Amino acid sequence: MCERDISSWNLIIGYWNRSLKYADTWGMFCKLRSLGFHPNEFTYGSVLSACVGLSFVNGGRLMYALALKHGFALDGYVRSGLIDLFLKSWCFEDALRVFYDEYCGNVVCWNAIISGAVKHNEDDVGLNLFRQMCSGNPSPNRFTFPSVFGACAKREKLELGKGVHGLVVKYGEQEDLVVGTAIIDFYAKCGEVDEALKKFSRMSVRNVVSWTAIITGFVQKGEHQSALKLFKEMIILKEEINNYTVTSVLCACANPVSFQIHCWTYKTGFYSDSTVKNSLINLYSKTGSIELSEEVFRDTKDLMNSSTWSAMITSFSHNGSLEKAFGTLKIMFWEGLTPDISCIPSLLSIINCLELGKQIHCYTRKIGVFFNPLVGCSLSTMYSKCGSLYDSYEIFKQIHDKDNVSWASMIAGFTEHGYADQAIELFREMILSDVILDETTLTAVLPACSSLRVLEIGKEIHAFFIRQQDSKFVYGGSPIVNMYSKCGDLKSANRVFSMMPFKDQISSSSLLSGYAQNGYAKEALLLFLELRSSDSKIDSFTISTVLGAVADLNQIDIGIGIQLHAYILKLGFESDDPVGSSLVTMYSKCGAVDDCYKAFEQIYKPDLISWTTMINSYAQHGKGLEALKVYDLMIKSGTKPDFVTFVGVLTACSHSGLVNDGYAHLKSMVNDYGIQPGQRHYACMVDILGRSGKLKEAERFIRSMPIEPDALVWGTLLAACKVHGDVEIGKIAAERFIELEPSSDGGYVALSNICADVGQWEEVLKIRDEMKGTGIKKQAGWSYV
Repeated sequence: MCERDISSWNLIIGYWNRSLKYADTWGMFCKLRSLGFHPNEFTYGSVLSACVGLSFVNGGRLMYALALKHGFALDGYVRSGLIDLFLKSWCFEDALRVFYDEYCGNVVCWNAIISGAVKHNEDDVGLNLFRQMCSGNPSPNRFTFPSVFGACAKREKLELGKGVHGLVVKYGEQEDLVVGTAIIDFYAKCGEVDEALKKFSRMSVRNVVSWTAIITGFVQKGEHQSALKLFKEMIILKEEINNYTVTSVLCACANPVSFQIHCWTYKTGFYSDSTVKNSLINLYSKTGSIELSEEVFRDTKDLMNSSTWSAMITSFSHNGSLEKAFGTLKIMFWEGLTPDISCIPSLLSIINCLELGKQIHCYTRKIGVFFNPLVGCSLSTMYSKCGSLYDSYEIFKQIHDKDNVSWASMIAGFTEHGYADQAIELFREMILSDVILDETTLTAVLPACSSLRVLEIGKEIHAFFIRQQDSKFVYGGSPIVNMYSKCGDLKSANRVFSMMPFKDQISSSSLLSGYAQNGYAKEALLLFLELRSSDSKIDSFTISTVLGAVADLNQIDIGIGIQLHAYILKLGFESDDPVGSSLVTMYSKCGAVDDCYKAFEQIYKPDLISWTTMINSYAQHGKGLEALKVYDLMIKSGTKPDFVTFVGVLTACSHSGLVNDGYAHLKSMVNDYGIQPGQRHYACMVDILGRSGKLKEAERFIRSMPIEPDALVWGTLLAACKVHGDVEIGKIAAERFIELEPSSDGGYVALSNICADVGQWEEVLKIRDEMKGTGIKKQAGWSYV
């Protein structure tokens, strides 16, 4: 038998590798070493391939140590094998260390480490390596560019990508199919679909990846017709189509086209592909045809495919079907399947029960997906939505890699729960964390400034975003206009609005609302007319805001309101709850009570606000019986009254002298609806008794109140004493009122008038002397005349 040398050992090791028997390869290498043979570069390369197949990272580290010892670590074949092993085993730091141990001039190693960096989401590292490669040796080749374009696309570095495109032309690689496809994909993902289409049209040879990239680009930009046109062209040209192409096209489908593509998948056999079925399920869900999603799901033969189950759970979640979503999840568990991580955020988004949310939270910890940024952010949002802000913040703190969505969600949570100051502090922490700030962040933090009315901080945040040199923030946007409007700086709001090249509906409504809320009714109306003349879309919120603004103008001239009502009828918004309620309020303010009820009758399904507005309108115009009839209709409709509703009901009783009804409704608040009366309710009851002349009973009622009466309650009794000329009780009410409002002239003036009415002039002089002694002056009366 011939004596073995290293070449014969390499042949045997190579045979085991080709047979995919990697464990035997490793065993043979160990035997080779034990017999005293020294491996060469080919041995190292083969054994490293076996380590890749076995995912044997420690074996790779041992090979690296031996290669260093025997001087093979710098060999391009061995080095690229080591880098490949560490990258495929998700040990990027080890791969980078191998690459940087000594300068490497092997283009294969450079390409491997750049590609690995991009695949491991270390895009900045990959781009930095590419810059080093361009400034030295070796030069990039056709295998380098696709990875670099992928990093530029992920980071949305359009200008850098254009520079790389120039290098492709310089090195003469523009005709390469893979490089050309990467360029198309880069431009498409950066939103430059026209540039992508130019490159696509110049390609002499195209493959399915090229077609899919350009179709996906059109879909992402919302140009669905162009995407479908390209897909039809693919079919006509008999180009190869794969499941990725089909899933991209399905995202572009509307209802009529979706049936055609669905049938086409039957005909071509793509319907049996699970990813295509998942896309069909999502498609029908997004178009509101959830029953068709269920039909596709039931038609799935491979019911053990967890991705299809997860797609169905996501579809139920998007349609708000919590019961069906959880029912499907339970069946999955019974079948022994594990849902995809992608469906968990969707499920969390529709949970409105804290206990149910906690169960999903426990499950995410059990299967080890809790630390996923998307899952963590969804959990934090769920707790915040369910009212547990503490748990929400605790979850947020445990998220390792917080992205801008996580930060924005937590900032918004603080603001929504009334902790706007903490929201601003959290934003400051976010700035220091080097997270990329975007419009999502701006939308989250500016409402906190609006809530606190801290205009200066709002201006600082606006300036901070302008410094990023993003045109959206330089010109301003809806959140910025909204912040300035709510903080009362309408001049800045108008200036930002005027600078916006594209004025969307939200920014227009924000400025209009700012004018209305700050008493600039004419400016609000002029802006509304400007929106109409520019053919901007008018929605129910805008209409409601304008109605609120012109209500004051209608007190002088009802004509504007009538014209606006006619416009509402033209748009078909008269049955909308907010618009109907605003119409009722507008007619009420100008005394047209009959028109109030006509507007109310046009509302298709009145909500609590609509009912309450109608009750208040009747009550304020002295039509108490009509108000109570509307209240009875509201109860019969199944709508439960709230705190404000009962103020209107008690006011109606007051204006109609219905004492017993007033007591009954006050009692009903607590017994029937669990609403504890507040100062306004007690003041209304005092007013009922006062208008009926039962002043002593009113005083006893006040002293029996379960809460300490405030100035409003005593002031109501004092006003009743003025009407009925009761000096004794009036003095008591005035004393208590003055104790609670020592700087107000109201108590002194009312008591003085009571005494004057009954001829007690000495008391009048005494009261006026007291006013002088305390430095309080009676405010001069004024009128519009």
